[in-house]
Amino acid sequence: MHEYELQQLRTFDLIRRADHERLVREAARARRTARHEAGTDTAEHESHSRRFRRPRSARTA
Repeated sequence: MHEYELQQLRTFDLIRRADHERLVREAARARRTARHEAGTDTAEHESHSRRFRRPRSARTA
């Protein structure tokens, strides 16, 4: 009986963690959607852009 109770506790803990992770993902998705709909470019967005901030200089020989 003791092993069954331990298994139940583990199961409940895994379910709780999965629910928490799902809520975190949903909150992040909602923030991204809101930021996208607002059309604002934040500093975080700029830092992840693939364009260079200044042109590269030519390589010297």
